[in-house]
Amino acid sequence: MIRTAPMLKLAIPAAAAAGLYLLASTGAGAQAERTVLAPPPARDIAGATGAQTAVLAGGCFWGMEAVFEQVKGVKSVTAGYAGGTGSTASYDQVSTETTGHAEAVKIVYDPRVVSYGTLLRVYFSVAHDPTQLDYQGPDHGPSYRSAIFPQTQEQRAVATAYIAQLGKARTWPAPIVTKIETGQFFAAEAYHQDFYRKNPTYPYIVRWDKPKIAAFRATFPQLAKS
Repeated sequence: MIRTAPMLKLAIPAAAAAGLYLLASTGAGAQAERTVLAPPPARDIAGATGAQTAVLAGGCFWGMEAVFEQVKGVKSVTAGYAGGTGSTASYDQVSTETTGHAEAVKIVYDPRVVSYGTLLRVYFSVAHDPTQLDYQGPDHGPSYRSAIFPQTQEQRAVATAYIAQLGKARTWPAPIVTKIETGQFFAAEAYHQDFYRKNPTYPYIVRWDKPKIAAFRATFPQLAKS
């Protein structure tokens, strides 16, 4: 499979931007991402205080970062790599698909405003497609896998229960392939951070990520920052 990764995305001809922007603005680009409204998790974390951290992987971290930056209660989102070692946590090495890393985001959030279970609901509903094994849309390879990296035993219990709940409910026509994994998070290079906000007309962003943001704000208006 050909891996279309962030640095390769940077090589997309700029001349294509106008056509892709028109595609998204006329509504056709909304088909780039399928929205499946997942039910609320039956199990969640209650009573947490202070800033909490969630680490989620689901395809290119540009779009994942952009979606969760829109969520009320989210303080910060960092694009990075999880599942491998620090010595190989660089874009060039992760691109070889041999490091064990997944492109991921670290979400720091206020649990008094948004719960871990709610973040997972957004993750499954609009941030990515949990039925795609080792790819998301045009991006192929295990670094684009669907994976949750719990930061506490409570998070692990909630994530495990939610995957089972969604599978039993047959929310998607295909099986969920999301895995619960362990591994440290490492921040990605500076040029990957806030890529959506810094490059709103970039072709890849227009084609694949703007529809995700539109889907989030339409599906979860009560969770969207103003």
